[in-house]
This record gives sequence, C-alpha cells and structure tokens, in this order.
Amino acid sequence: MTEGTTAAAETSSADTLDARLEQEGDIAADYLEGLLDIADLDGDIDMDVEGDRALVSIVGEGNDRSLQRLVGQDGEVLEALQELTRLAVHRETGERSRLMLDIAGFRARKRAELAELGAKAAEQAKSTGEQVKLRPMTPFERKVVHDAVAAAGLSSESEGEEPQRCVVVLPR
Repeated sequence: MTEGTTAAAETSSADTLDARLEQEGDIAADYLEGLLDIADLDGDIDMDVEGDRALVSIVGEGNDRSLQRLVGQDGEVLEALQELTRLAVHRETGERSRLMLDIAGFRARKRAELAELGAKAAEQAKSTGEQVKLRPMTPFERKVVHDAVAAAGLSSESEGEEPQRCVVVLPR
C-alpha cells in the first residue's frame, strides 16, 4: 500500500469506529430513556465519544436528588445499570460494548477524587522511595489511578484478586 492509501484506510477505520460508538450511544440512550420512564424519573441523556468508548450520561435539572437512587451507595446501582445497558447494546449489535455510564455526575466527581488520590500516592512514593499500596478498587477506579500515577511520571501495577484487587504505586 502507498502512504496515501494507508492514511485513507486509517481515516476510514476511525470513521467506522466513531459510527459504531455513536450507534452504541443511541442504543444505550433509548434503553435508558425507557428505564427512566418506567421508574418515573426525570433526566436528560447526553452522549459523547471519548477515545475508544461511548460515554452516556443521565443528568438531572438543578440539584435534583431523585437520580441519586440510580447511583446507589458508592455507585453500586450505577455499576449494575451500566452492565445492563452494555447488555442491551450487545443484544442489538452482537458486539461487546465498553460503554461508560455516568449518572448525576457521580463518575465525573469520582474520577477527579481518584486522580487526586493517584497523584498524592505518586508523590508519597517519590518522597519515601517505597511502594504505596492503595485500598481495593473497581476496574474503573484502578484505571483512573493508574493514569494519574503515569501522569506524575511513575508506574503502578494492580495486584490481588477481585474484589480485593488494588493499585500499588512503584517508586522510581
């Protein structure tokens, strides 16, 4: 293949991925709208594509606390709804989805907290020269912490078995 042909193939592949992720978002939005209707909850659905996954958010108006029931304690209900939404997408497309669901900004707030935790753990590992082992976390939480540690210039790894799997920040 020539250089121009390779660039065209890469663009076509990216367009195909974007179209697939937008389709996932549309399917998820329809599923979640039906769920909100059944639960008699008000919320708007926002869709976006970030990297290689569709992002779908249910947002309330003002400080509407009714959506908090869909988040649950420590995001447990949110995690379950995300899995159900992924299954709905899989049923329609026949492909596994890595869709990310956020409700009432819970994941966005959690991501900010975890990024700060990762940065602090990296700073501690740098200053003490020792490993820093964090509490057990979900895969989403560990990914955010790993990214924050990498941004701070250190490396980290996950150890243990689910649900006790945790991040260990390694000093230089």
